[in-house]
Amino acid sequence: MAEERSSCLDRVFTDEFVAECPEEAVEELNAAVEQDLDIAEYYCQRAYAHILLQNYKEVVKDANKALELKPNSALAYLRKGIAEYHLKMYQSSMESFTRGQELDAENVSFSTWIKTCKGSLDLIGQQDGNTEETHKHQMTTRKIKHDWYQTESHVTITIMIKNANKDDVKVEFAEKNVNASVKLSSEDEYSLKLNLLHPIIPQCSAVKVLGTKIEIKMKKAEAIRWENLEGVTPDVKHFMLDQPQPYPSSSHHTKNWDKLVMEIKKEENEEKPEGDAALNQLFQKIYADGSDEVKRAMNKSFTESGGTVLSTNWTEVGKKTVAVNPPDDMEWKKL
Repeated sequence: MAEERSSCLDRVFTDEFVAECPEEAVEELNAAVEQDLDIAEYYCQRAYAHILLQNYKEVVKDANKALELKPNSALAYLRKGIAEYHLKMYQSSMESFTRGQELDAENVSFSTWIKTCKGSLDLIGQQDGNTEETHKHQMTTRKIKHDWYQTESHVTITIMIKNANKDDVKVEFAEKNVNASVKLSSEDEYSLKLNLLHPIIPQCSAVKVLGTKIEIKMKKAEAIRWENLEGVTPDVKHFMLDQPQPYPSSSHHTKNWDKLVMEIKKEENEEKPEGDAALNQLFQKIYADGSDEVKRAMNKSFTESGGTVLSTNWTEVGKKTVAVNPPDDMEWKKL
């Protein structure tokens, strides 16, 4: 019986077995923990299984227990940091990766994750080194960036909020103003109220919630160049001085608004995401439509390679640890 138990434990200590059968690994490690509560490796390995199962809160609990028993475990810090990042605890995640890198400077995964955390912190305005608890208390005062650009027919506002829920985004359009609100948590809400420089056509304006931002697209009432997004209307410059395209409310010509709305919708439907947005949309579709093996392969390859490899082939990545593989035109540098 003792030999059989020893064989099971040897098996769950191999990353290959955990990656292939994370549910079974959790069960065997649960039994091992019940037999001996003071083995740090049990908790650290179970944390890895929970990462693959996306049980990130359980990962943090197991990693903390492993560090309690073995304070200098770089691997426990790595797994804790990954879980904290997925829980959007970016400051705590940064601290975990930084401590892990101090203990194991040769592991390039720490450098990769530290850069990822910095990017997320920059997006939400968290550059002051606050702890995660302080961050929660300062949610309402943080600065979320927004920007705007224009074409001949539209003005587009982008709000830099990642992974917003469509149901939590509310935008109201009026002729000379737009009000947007985004529910960030049960206690925090972002609000943007703008008094527009020129009028827009509310019924031809729309909002898109993307993975990296929120995009508010407003139809201009006149084909003129806006000098600013907000303010008092100045003397205007038409895009085409010889053939201005005004849409005044006092026009004597009847406009077919239904046709205009259909044209705008058609234009928006034909627009395709570009760059990072297109790549992010592709990865989300692959993951959403993929089998359990595809999802498991994507999670394992991304985690073990420090974010440099994303594979859907479980037969290939399930047999061994996925190595770091940066693009040919890039090289790894330690922070």
